[in-house]
Amino acid sequence: MTKWNNVQKEGTRLNKFLSDAGVCSRREADQLIEKGLVFVDGQVAKIGMRVFDQQEVTVDGKPVVQEEEFILLAVNKPVGVVCTTTSRFQEETIVDLVHYPKRVYPIGRLDKSSEGLILMTNQGEIVNQILKGSNYHEKEYIVSVYKSLTEEFLNQMRNGIPILDTVTRPCIVEPIGEKRFRIVLTQGLNRQIRRMCEYCGYRVRKLKRVRIMNIQLGNLKLGEYRQVSKKEWEVLKKMLEEPHKKSICMESEDK
Repeated sequence: MTKWNNVQKEGTRLNKFLSDAGVCSRREADQLIEKGLVFVDGQVAKIGMRVFDQQEVTVDGKPVVQEEEFILLAVNKPVGVVCTTTSRFQEETIVDLVHYPKRVYPIGRLDKSSEGLILMTNQGEIVNQILKGSNYHEKEYIVSVYKSLTEEFLNQMRNGIPILDTVTRPCIVEPIGEKRFRIVLTQGLNRQIRRMCEYCGYRVRKLKRVRIMNIQLGNLKLGEYRQVSKKEWEVLKKMLEEPHKKSICMESEDK
């Protein structure tokens, strides 16, 4: 039996269907389902259900159509914008900021107090591949703090900090000024860099993400976006398809 026939027979999980259609992430899809905003063939949807071809799916009264065009955007998020598709507190969302003519949503998060690179797409599968922690995908940040860096601080940050009931992975940390440093992470814990700094007695003044895997922020202006180039996508796709190669961070972790 072909893969296509299996899909027809078994259907697609509803949250994956909504994610692949560019409505939102799988997690957000489950939240929409729990709120009773998703209907399948006119019936209120349930968490974990599967949908099949020819079934009608609506979200908040709007029909969901699978988008065939692949969209991948690089966005320079300003401070104050939240990386969600909707906001409970009337905050400006990344979707509001970009105002793209087709439905796209963010890959992961960048907290409200931070700025810099975030990717947006209409394809759910790429979201899962990029965010999967076991793939050790690199994200690079430039961080400014309120007091001078010390070698003790830099070494603490490099070697792992106990936060959120775990210890952070060893990472690359390089000073680039008296109170500024570059850090490359291979995991994405909640407010990770800020928590790491606070543990070491430092407070973040400014945090900017400048790279996700091979996608660079470059000279993209604050609040603007661009299409990820074909060349960038080809490299990214290869990185996602191939088993991950050991980065400097991973090699440090093995020692």
